Amino acid sequence: MARKQKDDLGARMLIAIAKLIAMLPFSVLYFISDLLFPVVYHLARYRRKMVRKNLHNAFPEKGSKEIITLEKGFYHHLCDYFVETVKILRMSEDEMKQRMHFDNPELLNELTQSGSSSLMCLGHYGNWEWVPSIVLHLMPGVEGGLVYKQLHSTSFDQLFYEIRSRFGSYPIEKRSVLRKLIQKRKEGHTIVVGFLTDQRPPRVSDKYWTTFLNQDTPVQTGMEKIARSLSLPVIYLDIEKVKRGFYRGRFVLLSSDASSEKEHAVTERYMRSLEKTVLRAPAYYLWSHNLWKFGKAMEPSR
Repeated sequence: MARKQKDDLGARMLIAIAKLIAMLPFSVLYFISDLLFPVVYHLARYRRKMVRKNLHNAFPEKGSKEIITLEKGFYHHLCDYFVETVKILRMSEDEMKQRMHFDNPELLNELTQSGSSSLMCLGHYGNWEWVPSIVLHLMPGVEGGLVYKQLHSTSFDQLFYEIRSRFGSYPIEKRSVLRKLIQKRKEGHTIVVGFLTDQRPPRVSDKYWTTFLNQDTPVQTGMEKIARSLSLPVIYLDIEKVKRGFYRGRFVLLSSDASSEKEHAVTERYMRSLEKTVLRAPAYYLWSHNLWKFGKAMEPSR
């Protein structure tokens, strides 16, 4: 009990500090971001070896100068991501709508107007923490959820839970997604659930191998399995960073009914769509995550 109270106190303090920082205007937050860049890039050298390796492997045709330019662009964006994410705690609905614009929410509304839930997949691109604001564009009565993995730090887990539920979406622990969707169907409720599907799968798990950014890449298959088992439509969210602090999202229908598709067809379309997004402006992808830690040759035998 004492540990839980200590964790709760730490979480409350962290959230209170984050809300104070979030009161600062964007101009000041981006000034802080600019100050963070040399600390993160030059002093802490946060995951620089991994980022450079990932960039070299993804773009073997680019020279060292081009890779370093992309690398610095990524770290500048990463610092922006930090301050933008905290800012969610104090952004109004109108400001969020202006800064995270969705070109065609009518596609989602057409899919859900019959009462059918939908799955939305995206990658760690742009500022994915702003995407849960999609609930501000859904038809009345349609809920928004996002899949997440609980963080080891209780304080940071509670902070990000509050950030991600700021505009009415609610995080769903990844092991509970199928159960939640079945429950919503039984209750007659409609929900759009977002999946960040470019995270590295565990070594001992079902996965799909494809080529992504010039590399053999393992892909999680949970999203497709859920969509196939419940005959759900799947949408890809293509994100574009218009300028600092402004993003645009466009929905692309990958399948109107995943159960009618061949196995891995939806996952493959997702990976091809994400690849196009990344290649359009590579600096805004999360190059610091270790998606390629295990090669296909290291796949454990079954």
